[in-house]
Amino acid sequence: MTFDIGNRLRYVRTAHNLSQRELAKKTGVPNSTISLIESNSTNPSVGALKRILDGIPIGLAEFFAIEPEAPKKAFYAAEELVEIGKGGISYRQVGENMFGRNLQILKECYQPGTDTGKVPLVHEGEEGGVVLSGRLEVTVDDERRILGPGDAYYFESRRPHRFRCIGPVPCEVISACTPPTF
Repeated sequence: MTFDIGNRLRYVRTAHNLSQRELAKKTGVPNSTISLIESNSTNPSVGALKRILDGIPIGLAEFFAIEPEAPKKAFYAAEELVEIGKGGISYRQVGENMFGRNLQILKECYQPGTDTGKVPLVHEGEEGGVVLSGRLEVTVDDERRILGPGDAYYFESRRPHRFRCIGPVPCEVISACTPPTF
């Protein structure tokens, strides 16, 4: 059985009204480490996880026993989308918490020249999207395409990939991935 430690930690932290910075200060664990764990970019050791949970406070057994409540909300106004991006890339997520969900939907906006980084992204699952405006360069493995409005992509996320806004105007995309990766 696998556990989504990142979204579980985010769920517990926010349920206790703690920001990442507050939790980092209480535990002595760097804010960047908590962020990496919550985005499922890294898996903590048992000792590191226990140290973080002690700052909430919650025990390991209770942490792993938590069952997510099924999301009851079905509709979201534009201002209710949760911003999870940073820098020149905006990721506005449908739903405030991905804990217990199998699908993540994002409204993405890339400012001209921004990209997801020189190191390609690789993670489990599948993802797809449709370009609404602007031009987006999508690289999957060694294949590169420039997509415009109405064009789309869909691939297995374990294939190395990256995204880059091409041209002088922002690029907007609606995307989905399963399982949630942010």
